[in-house]
Amino acid sequence: MTNNAKPEPRPGILDISPYVPGKSALEGAAPVIRLASNETPLGPSPKALAAFARARALARYPDGQASALREAIARRYGLNPARIVCGAGSDDLLSLLAQAYLGPGDEAIHTEHGFLMYRINILANGATPVAAPESDNRADVDAILARVSARTKMVFLANPNNPTGTYLPAGEVRRLRGALPSRCLLVLDAAYAEYVRHDDYEPGLELVAATDNTVMTRTFSKIHGLAALRIGWCTAPDAICDVLNRIRGPFNLTAPAIAAGAAALEDAAHMQKAFAHNEQWLAWLTEKIEGLGLAVTPSAANFVLIHFPDHKGLRAADADAALTAERILLRRVEKYGFPDALRMTVGTAEENRQTLGVLKAFMASGGASS
Repeated sequence: MTNNAKPEPRPGILDISPYVPGKSALEGAAPVIRLASNETPLGPSPKALAAFARARALARYPDGQASALREAIARRYGLNPARIVCGAGSDDLLSLLAQAYLGPGDEAIHTEHGFLMYRINILANGATPVAAPESDNRADVDAILARVSARTKMVFLANPNNPTGTYLPAGEVRRLRGALPSRCLLVLDAAYAEYVRHDDYEPGLELVAATDNTVMTRTFSKIHGLAALRIGWCTAPDAICDVLNRIRGPFNLTAPAIAAGAAALEDAAHMQKAFAHNEQWLAWLTEKIEGLGLAVTPSAANFVLIHFPDHKGLRAADADAALTAERILLRRVEKYGFPDALRMTVGTAEENRQTLGVLKAFMASGGASS
């Protein structure tokens, strides 16, 4: 019996454009300056490296509850470890939340220039993504609320946002939560929270503690410098933690990741050093790049979004080519809705100076790439 039918993915899967990370390598043996993925230039804490090296029982399964890491997170932030769930990066947790609470017929809202994985996770579960316009490259609470319908089950909000670096003050986030239907889960993605020192900012801990329909996710990939280990966590109400623990992988963090993450949280001095470096060079880059005649979106994170005036023949694509020719990698952000911009991670002092030098030469040349 001949059957020509083929397996078909669930609706929404084939509407996904696969996520493409920033470039990390070029051909040839010469060094590459990697400023495309928002990695910390200081690397991980020495304490985290030592803990990673000690985690040698590779034939044994890790603690499926990631107890040591959850307890370290609880100590650091004054939380109940029972209300913490860990995952293989915050991406893992965002995926689990969508899997648990979204399905065909549902809608979920993300902002116009929000993290691409929100749309991917929504579509992957058969739900409909709804994009809310931003105002001056910042999330707009009223625009989000205007797009809430009877089908809205979730709102994803990166705060600060990637790739813009802008943030919403705590009062605006509370206003959003208060106006959303109680059935709607608000997911606050605070991947860059450790870099923010504005008095009106709150990453979401207080809102999660005060409501039963808010989740905050965090990552060890940024200020902690452990991107290769894929460590994320969230804090959520008891009922949501229960749901996530029912569907997550039984050993979704490795033993070295658990050990290194817990140790990283104990090294406050290293975190402060990373923050101070970012604070100094974020301001320096913003000033110097604007001094070249380019616009920079004000950032509260560890990167800057640089806008090129395409009408003057100074295209982001040409700037990217000029930088790549000097083995400097920045992030193209066309898929985020910025065809005329590049995102630059704050690097080491020398990396920042070299990149500025190439941009200066590019602007002086009238935009011609080498």
